[in-house]
Amino acid sequence: MDNSNNKLFQFLNNHLMGPMGKLAQFRIVRGVMAAGMATIPFTVVGSMFLIISVLPQSFPFLKGFFAASFDKIAPLYMLANTATMGVLSLYFCLVFGYEYTKIQAQEEHIDVNPLNGALISMMAFFMCVPELAFKGGMVTLINVFNDKSKIIDGWEMGGGVTRLGATGIFTAIIMSILAVKIYALCVKKQWTIKMPDTVPTGVSRSFTALIPTALIALTVMVINGALIALNTDIYKVVAVPFSFVTNLTNTWAGLLVIYFLMHALWIVGIHGATIVTSFLTPIVLSNMVTNQHGGNIPFAGEFNNCFVTIGGSGATLGLVIFIAFFAKSAQLGALGKVCLVPAFFNINEPILFGMPVVYNPYTAIPFFLAPMSSMSVAYFSIKYHLVNPPKFQVAWPTPGGLSGFVGSGGDWRAFVLALVCVLVAFAIWYPFIKFYDNKLFVQEQQSESAAA
Repeated sequence: MDNSNNKLFQFLNNHLMGPMGKLAQFRIVRGVMAAGMATIPFTVVGSMFLIISVLPQSFPFLKGFFAASFDKIAPLYMLANTATMGVLSLYFCLVFGYEYTKIQAQEEHIDVNPLNGALISMMAFFMCVPELAFKGGMVTLINVFNDKSKIIDGWEMGGGVTRLGATGIFTAIIMSILAVKIYALCVKKQWTIKMPDTVPTGVSRSFTALIPTALIALTVMVINGALIALNTDIYKVVAVPFSFVTNLTNTWAGLLVIYFLMHALWIVGIHGATIVTSFLTPIVLSNMVTNQHGGNIPFAGEFNNCFVTIGGSGATLGLVIFIAFFAKSAQLGALGKVCLVPAFFNINEPILFGMPVVYNPYTAIPFFLAPMSSMSVAYFSIKYHLVNPPKFQVAWPTPGGLSGFVGSGGDWRAFVLALVCVLVAFAIWYPFIKFYDNKLFVQEQQSESAAA
């Protein structure tokens, strides 16, 4: 058994840890990770106000109270949602542009200003937002106004500017990459306006970005013009490959692969949740918005922490409760009591490194299988409309059950589903942790006998 597990760890080290570790160091990936982390406060706050507006749908007895109170000021407090979730791609664009420029400055050793990088990224992105058409030999801004669509001078409206929402995240990232690369190239080739040393630094940096800004604007114009001539635009082009990736992640088989990769990285000591979920943040946010408009996509919002990895990576909440109160070995019993409170808030690094789970052949199999099992239960429960899908963002440390209830818009069945997922995951863990606990207990008894 030990030999076969050693071969497994060696295989994961050689074929997964190395490539994924290198992938996590890519500049673009690090920029996306930073943007995803920076947008968390906005998605949570925006979802909070949206939850308030839909509470009467989940609790009909509140309709009368809301009609006399909150409904009268809904346009006022829903501005908090419009200014957060409604322009989410804008936040992604600014943070990614800033971080990506900072990385270029540090690693390429060039004098590019991260703030300038963020601003020119935003400019490039905004140039792609309006919808244009090529008609009668002229480029015109699209105007459509009917019950299904409201596009005014190219800007599609619907509770704000539609294209600035989650659907624009991928376009924002791509245009930011283009803008920052052109900016860095201009500075590297010294295609900039140089000011005398006596000029203040802020003014000098502004003029340094002048030629790159003009070049970026011209480049985006050429790209947009070519796409408009082909009766499309950057949004529609970007949607093709990313729709394929999104559809893949929204299948049961695709999610099995995702959770295998996430936990395979953990088992060899890499924070798999951070690496894998950083790639998926734009997808789950976009899916969440789709669910808010009537969609039924399981993999949305905080699906992971609401239903899959309750207690932390490996779905370890049931495991921690068991060892805290029922473990025979003193080692696991003490560890469980220390880790009990953090586990309720989805923090389990003490278990992963204290048990340990990392590089432990006795816990490797359930560490993979438990989250895959809880994911399967949650996926099919939502897929077949037994539970409302995640519609609102909740903070990832929100305790299991409560996070599902809030994230689903107040569906009590989501609370029950979370508890079922905990039990299913623990059923996978039980025989393995029982065996490991007995092994440690025997070792402790032998040590005591030897000491006596």
